[in-house]
Amino acid sequence: MRRLRQPAADVFPRSLYTLVMYLLTPVILIRLARRGLHYRSYLGRWRERFGFFPAPGFTQSIWIHAVSVGEVNAAVPLIEALMRRHADLPLVITTITPTGSERVQKLFGERVFHVYLPYDLPASVARFLDRVRPRLGVIMETEIWPNLFHECARRKIPLVVANARLSQKSLRGYGPVRPLARVAIRSARHVAAQSEADAKRLLELGADPQRLSVLGNIKFDMAVPEELQSTGRELRAQWGPHRPVWIAASTHEGEELAVLKAHAAVLRRFPDALLLIAPRHPERFRPVALACRNLGFATCTRNEDVWADSNCQCFVIDTLGELLRYYAASDVAFVGGSLVPIGGHNVLEPAALSVPVVVGPDTFNFEAITLSLVEQGGAAQIADADALGATIVKYLADEAARRRMGAQARLVFERERGAVARNMAAIERVLEES
Repeated sequence: MRRLRQPAADVFPRSLYTLVMYLLTPVILIRLARRGLHYRSYLGRWRERFGFFPAPGFTQSIWIHAVSVGEVNAAVPLIEALMRRHADLPLVITTITPTGSERVQKLFGERVFHVYLPYDLPASVARFLDRVRPRLGVIMETEIWPNLFHECARRKIPLVVANARLSQKSLRGYGPVRPLARVAIRSARHVAAQSEADAKRLLELGADPQRLSVLGNIKFDMAVPEELQSTGRELRAQWGPHRPVWIAASTHEGEELAVLKAHAAVLRRFPDALLLIAPRHPERFRPVALACRNLGFATCTRNEDVWADSNCQCFVIDTLGELLRYYAASDVAFVGGSLVPIGGHNVLEPAALSVPVVVGPDTFNFEAITLSLVEQGGAAQIADADALGATIVKYLADEAARRRMGAQARLVFERERGAVARNMAAIERVLEES
């Protein structure tokens, strides 16, 4: 295989970056070990992060990288489309987080080959590519790793950055490695941006305008099982069909106490109200349940109690992959990661189920979607945590407003669908050219 020569301007910055990465390796190992205390299976697979795993024995694979749970969920319709279109080619899916890994295994099982993406060290990247031998790489959203992109370019492995997004904060965050990010993103065969704003920032980062297009957000193409609405009604019947119910989904440390404070305000107005709270990360499950009980709320958990009885005030969803069924059972949804500087999480899931959405001020991860929902009346964006309780009370008290808001959210969701087909067309063109 003919290798591409390394651009001279790329040699020194990338060598310096690689040196820093190697110097940080002891810190990386400590972090890996600490994370392994929470996820024993992750610790048992630490060698994968350095490219050590049994070679699957195939060639010409299609490799898809999705960082964590959110990116995996977003990639599902694209992965399924690739499976249908290229049933003869092996499919490799990489993630970085243990929760992402669990989601891949739950969704696809033996239908795909799954490993963790290696750290961005040249030897680790080379071992990974030697083993999975991809014909094409699809990088979900915007995971730009200089050594990984360089090695793919050197081996003439075409990369497509699908569903690409880049917030202003992320653009600033590249800082000293921005020249390397520029070289990396320019090596991608195609970059499919979610929105015009994302495309503008990707161009500023250095994407080739001839290889960049705006194709929409594939998260709008998520499947919404028909039985979800009936599942929601069944859950409501178990809890008490006439109780006000709101959900705080994908919450983080730093906003969960604000959610519980808001629920106290809700209970003053609606004494029988039920809060469903779903922490984003499994390590938060126990602390959140403990916080609920310490603050005097009658608390149930999904694992221990299965469902909320009529006396339960806070129901902690301490499982993964079940958010949709609980959105379907809710009157109003607060989507977390938005009261803290995380950037927010997926507002499309409640929108797809016609559930009114409430978010905090930090939504840069879903900037365009959130703006569209707010402008069309499908979501409300609050200024700070202090406004959460009053906002939830407002919508729980006004059924007509909830219905209008939920209908508008669903309209936005339906209007934006079709990005999977557009991304697939871009991928097919790259495959034909390679």
